[in-house]
Amino acid sequence: MHIKRIASIILLVGLLTLPSCSSKDSVDRNNKEVREASIDSVETEIVVEEEPQIKEILPADIKITKELTYEQYTLEDTYPYKDTTRTFQWDKIREIMAQIENVQREGPQPWGILKNRRNKNGEAPLVHNWSRNAYKNVADSFGIERFQGTPLFLPYDSVTPVRYGQDGELVKLTYSNDSSEFIGAQTIYVPGDFIIPRKYVHIIDTICFEHLVFVDRHNQNITTLEKNNDTWLVRSMNPSTTGKYRPPYAHDTPLGIFVIQEKKAKMYYYVDGTTTIAGYAPWASRFTNGGYIHGVPTTNPQGSIIEYSRTLGTIPRSHMCVRNASSHAKFVYDWALLEKSLVVVIE
Repeated sequence: MHIKRIASIILLVGLLTLPSCSSKDSVDRNNKEVREASIDSVETEIVVEEEPQIKEILPADIKITKELTYEQYTLEDTYPYKDTTRTFQWDKIREIMAQIENVQREGPQPWGILKNRRNKNGEAPLVHNWSRNAYKNVADSFGIERFQGTPLFLPYDSVTPVRYGQDGELVKLTYSNDSSEFIGAQTIYVPGDFIIPRKYVHIIDTICFEHLVFVDRHNQNITTLEKNNDTWLVRSMNPSTTGKYRPPYAHDTPLGIFVIQEKKAKMYYYVDGTTTIAGYAPWASRFTNGGYIHGVPTTNPQGSIIEYSRTLGTIPRSHMCVRNASSHAKFVYDWALLEKSLVVVIE
């Protein structure tokens, strides 16, 4: 019986692969033989292999090893600060890295960056629940401001947004129809599924992010990691200074997962409340609104670069930016590729 089945299958395959330019008689004859072979082979068992399930990556699966390429001002995993200690929160870093890795493995959908720097793409509409904050700006229930914000709508309500997304925020696109005003997107840092007006979303061609910068607001430090096969290599571990919550001008550095989207060798800044240039910060990489990773600022617009400040790694002091030693800011500036590198701000 098995020999007969095998012979039938071979005959069926051979007939199906005959040239399509046969004469009518040969086609009729072949069709008859195919039918007979098909009937005789109906008993053959067909085994369909199930697609293997992709195993979820857990924080413990994230391999991190130190191979520094920037070795100045390097901090230890745990180090003293005044009468306490500070740390690099590797457990929290692994959690977010696993989250990013799992989203990247979900499918071929492209990534997007939310963009509305200085309301360039239009002021976002009011959300359902809003209030004015200490800066006298409209903000949603998460504290994200309407100014420079992106409206995020629930799939069943395209009239009033439920919350705002932040400029520079990373999203995973779930659908993108060129004829539609909206794009479907999944936020990453605070997971959620939304529809977003197309004009606020910049689609990028990055498949996997292999350069990550983690900024820790609580410990006032910064680390860079680069993927090498299945291992993440730590490239630097340094002190930094984040933004201070101080209305009406200084903002804290926002939490989230952002994409580096702009670079300036010199980022000039104004005297608060004016358009008078006060100075500049060197080697600036922008990741959200007016938030840059940059070197030590100088109050002399024509002055030379200042390498280091003793205030680095102490308490929040900047207006939103992440202040670094200038040579480390230069390292990030050169190492982190535009639209291919992430900045993750944690607490």
